[in-house]
Amino acid sequence: MLTPEALTLSHWLSPAFPTGAFAYSHGLEQVIARGDVADATGLEHWLSEMLRFGTGWQDAVLLSMGLQDKADLDALDALSIALQPCSERLQESQEQGFAFARIVGQTTGRELTPRSLPLAVAEAAAALSLPRAFVIALYLQAFLTNLVTIAIRHIPLGQGDGHAVLARLLPLLPEIARDAESAQTPDAFGNSCFAADLAAMEHETKEVRLFRT
Repeated sequence: MLTPEALTLSHWLSPAFPTGAFAYSHGLEQVIARGDVADATGLEHWLSEMLRFGTGWQDAVLLSMGLQDKADLDALDALSIALQPCSERLQESQEQGFAFARIVGQTTGRELTPRSLPLAVAEAAAALSLPRAFVIALYLQAFLTNLVTIAIRHIPLGQGDGHAVLARLLPLLPEIARDAESAQTPDAFGNSCFAADLAAMEHETKEVRLFRT
């Protein structure tokens, strides 16, 4: 999809966009330190579960609902806050979302409300009139790419192995995006990645850390 709108969204969700995503490991730092994720196989399994059953799916549904006509973004943002399992996850979503809304506002002249990241992206992307599944898939790619980049640096994982993991997981994104696109009510929410939630909680008390979460 080669349009100015698609390229704009790609810019907003690229590593160059100053949301500070590189500073948030989403609990990955903790599981790497414990040795639970120590190679490409472990990383692929961890990220696949996060996409299908954890924050990836949860954010995809929030984004999908936020892109619906006449979506109540304030109510969805309150739901997003309530769904966060711990303070670090809330910090991650809100700090990135607030930064995203601020920079999009500065570059477009639109006044965007600071919200959790998936809802900030929903408000900004609604003006682009892109297919919902396309927006969701690019959002998930940004989420996934950030975590693979962190793993390459922190496991450490070679560039080849790290990007091979990313390449194998990319085909999941359109599938998840299409499933999330059909979500119409909060009944579609679900999160069963308890190990990831616990890792994020444990990270809050980690004395030496490289990442904020």
